[in-house]
Amino acid sequence: MSRAARLAVFLSAFIFFAYAPSSFADGETPPARDPKQPIDEAYTAKLHKYTTAAFFTSPLVEYLPASKSVPTPEVVLGDVAGAPCILPYAEDVYKYMRLLEKASPRVKVFSIGTTEEGREMIAVAVSSESNLKNLDANTERLAKLGDPRTIKFDDAEADKLVALSVPVYYITGTIHSPETGAPTALMELAYRLAVDESPYIREIRDGMITLITPVVEVDGRDRMVDIYKWHLAHPKDFYPPLIYWGKYVAHDNNRDAMGVTLKLTQNVLNTYVDWHAQVLHDLHESVPYLYDNTVGDGPYNAWVDPLLVDEWQMIGSRNVADMTKFGMPGVFTHGDFDTWSPGYLMFIAAMHNGISRLYETFGNGGADTRERTLEPDEYSRTWYRANPPLPKALWSQRDNNNYEETGLLTSLHYFNENKRLFLKNFYLKSKRSIQKPSAEGPAAYVLPADEPRASVQADLLRIMQRQHVEISRATTPFQVALPPKKEKPKAKSDAKPDAAEEKPKTPQPTTRDFPAGSYVIRMDQPYSRIADALLDYQYWSPDDPQQTPYDDTAWTFGELFGVQVARVTDPKVLTVSMERVTDLPAYGGATGDGTIFAIDNHAEPALATLRYQLKTASIDAAEEPFQIGAQKFSRGTFLIRGVSRADLDAAIKNLRLRAVALSAPPSVKTHPVRVARIAFLHTWISTQTEGWWRLALDDLKIPYDYISTQKINTIPDLNAQYDVILFPPVGWNSSSATIVQGLPLAWGNPLPWQDTPLTPNLVGKNDSTPDMRPGLGWDGVAKLQNFVDKGGVLLTTTDTSQFALSIGMAAGVTASSSEKMKIVGAIVGTRLVDSASPIAYGYDEKVSAYCDNGPIFSLSSVLGSRRRRLGPETTVRATGRGTKDDPDFVVGRVASESPEKPEAELWESPSVPDDQMFNNPRVIPPADRARVILRYADSKDLLISGLVSGGSEIAQHPAVLDVPKGAGHVILFSINPVYRGETENTYSLVLNTVLNFDSLNAGQKTPEK
Repeated sequence: MSRAARLAVFLSAFIFFAYAPSSFADGETPPARDPKQPIDEAYTAKLHKYTTAAFFTSPLVEYLPASKSVPTPEVVLGDVAGAPCILPYAEDVYKYMRLLEKASPRVKVFSIGTTEEGREMIAVAVSSESNLKNLDANTERLAKLGDPRTIKFDDAEADKLVALSVPVYYITGTIHSPETGAPTALMELAYRLAVDESPYIREIRDGMITLITPVVEVDGRDRMVDIYKWHLAHPKDFYPPLIYWGKYVAHDNNRDAMGVTLKLTQNVLNTYVDWHAQVLHDLHESVPYLYDNTVGDGPYNAWVDPLLVDEWQMIGSRNVADMTKFGMPGVFTHGDFDTWSPGYLMFIAAMHNGISRLYETFGNGGADTRERTLEPDEYSRTWYRANPPLPKALWSQRDNNNYEETGLLTSLHYFNENKRLFLKNFYLKSKRSIQKPSAEGPAAYVLPADEPRASVQADLLRIMQRQHVEISRATTPFQVALPPKKEKPKAKSDAKPDAAEEKPKTPQPTTRDFPAGSYVIRMDQPYSRIADALLDYQYWSPDDPQQTPYDDTAWTFGELFGVQVARVTDPKVLTVSMERVTDLPAYGGATGDGTIFAIDNHAEPALATLRYQLKTASIDAAEEPFQIGAQKFSRGTFLIRGVSRADLDAAIKNLRLRAVALSAPPSVKTHPVRVARIAFLHTWISTQTEGWWRLALDDLKIPYDYISTQKINTIPDLNAQYDVILFPPVGWNSSSATIVQGLPLAWGNPLPWQDTPLTPNLVGKNDSTPDMRPGLGWDGVAKLQNFVDKGGVLLTTTDTSQFALSIGMAAGVTASSSEKMKIVGAIVGTRLVDSASPIAYGYDEKVSAYCDNGPIFSLSSVLGSRRRRLGPETTVRATGRGTKDDPDFVVGRVASESPEKPEAELWESPSVPDDQMFNNPRVIPPADRARVILRYADSKDLLISGLVSGGSEIAQHPAVLDVPKGAGHVILFSINPVYRGETENTYSLVLNTVLNFDSLNAGQKTPEK
């Protein structure tokens, strides 16, 4: 008997006894290969060789069917999928998928866009030849199910479409670049679906379309393969961490499904919507051995349809049951992942009437086979993990591929068995989205036409368009009723004892008028769910059983963008005369006569774009408000000279800004707004959070030099090259010591990040270094200090602000944290303290800001000041005669008047008593004390959206500070003003600093003597 025959007999016997038909329900297709179809003997033997234990595979993937015409992944990989020491580049994965397409009519490859660095993204459709021939007709049917308006909500017609339609199950892999296993698993999965003639696989192929994007983060994939090749060439050395994934962000690329700022998100979203897919299933690798975290833990996102929650439970539970039946350990669902934030890639489906799914399997961060030892909380048995992973196991990339493919195949098969149910639910979720105004509401969201920040409003509307949300525009003025506001009941202590009991008054409804041209986002549309989720407010109870939110707890876009968004429950809004908007109508331009052009400042980032676009123009900023005729202008208004009206008009129309031509300049003090030279400073610790800042600046077309902390020491004179240094957050709990010292140099080896023949993709459009370990160093610290002393501006945020404080760059400012405070990615209220500061130009008194447990700033007027007396500080009088407000007396002595102690608010630098002023060189001169630009709101007004617990710890403390140092300034942020493309309201706090870098003292009150 040949080796092939012996192997076939063994597999048949193994499948029969381990997965006998009695294990499955009547009529259910068992997961067994077709004995009539030969297997690829050599490939199958390697599958067994690279699988480290028999229970780490399943009857679905322990063999590979043979084909005379269709190539296996081995033709590109040089070995089987999941083989040790082999990681393919994205180009190799695509090459194989296109070989499949060429060899089989059951496979089609589609290009779906490119990345920021120009690399291609693809989607691979695998189904029966008949299904692929009829793609267009099937897409039309799914489109009708996805928009019940097209069939007039006819449920009977929907049932006919359900019976005829083939569902689309969209699988995405490797959005997180260090999680390396999905591409090879998906290469082999595509082969199996195209070639395998077993009834189990054939039912999937004939009954549905499997759509696969094997690599989502293509730029990061190629970098990761470079690093792995470097590791193989230097097996005894530490290898560099993946400091850059895509051009901008790393792990946060899976938090972009709200703002849709990254190309990978846009490409996947458009593919999902264009195919009218029912499922988006994203593959990750950070949990042993397979965790279906879609079911997760509470709290669930408040805007998902209950039908989706049921679908999560159905598919997840069946997934676990099937794989447990196969004897595969460590397969579970539920867990502690809360399904609250809609920012994850998979949540594109949840917010667009589909089914979101996500696997975490167990990757080795490469293709090495390693012994893995787990933590007790990973292998302990719990109610949701009855068959946990082993405490210790030899684990291979092939093991990981086995779990990924088995999980996907069981999900695909179960979905196909129940596709009529899921297709009907797809229709029902779409229908319920359209019926939202008459159900839970609201009827619409309205963005008024008289919005002063028109350019920011347009940016928010463009996000809605990227989400495929329908936008309309009112052609006439209209009025809507607002829900009555409930009055808070009076406390019993406030009631008058003799007063007759008053009957509570019925709250009266109010109205609001909107001008023609206002934008209306109707909720009677298929994708109302995503619009509602992004524009509404969120509340996470501090008493919620889930005490460790997985990600941000708030994302209210109206607040984060700082524009008016009215939630309208009055259904009458849907009867207003309006027209659909595909392209936003033209806006802006210059009006009036004159050679000086005034652009009112409303803290719009587009003003910074304009300044850099009109490099040769003369632009001044007004330091005080002024009025020309009936037109009022704010502080910071741009006064532009030296540019033709035609050039200005074209520029500001493109930016959606308005200018008024003046015949003479206003009689207010002004200062120049120059084109600042910007250095953008990063570390080699992490580039994750600062990447969002680079993306924002690039979108705004604001140039900068991207330099590392190591580069600082190589620049002889920072001031000769730069006016402003931006030092955004480092993240990853980076300490000031790590920023200065970097990684240890006393042991280990250099960690290069350079383009070489071995690593041709590492640098791309980012930075490079021969060794990532060195930090800023103390010489670099001295360079930064000297830069500021000589007139430069250093802008820091959160952890880099703490770094600036730790090296003595902000006299009289300290930062602390609080274990009582929990502000988890929330939107908080801040208050404008110094409206005359150029940093505050364009802002109103109340500013909403993103905060994630920012540092708590406190101010002092004396360096190293401390209380001189024992015991706690008191702010009330001591025990004695009279009332609380009366002075005490001393018996037998003429009363003496106590000196009045000046009181300082929490955000202020306290006054220095005369006694402390005497011969005290530690007293900070008033002109050198921190200037408070923004402070956090009072405790009762701090929470705007999300989770704020223990907020009194940070309430009223400074949020943004301008600290003079020498001839320059250090700007300290406790909030993060630039984050995930979602916080445009606070961008201008950064941009105002840049635009007015050499006039930050403007508006400063004359300091006391």
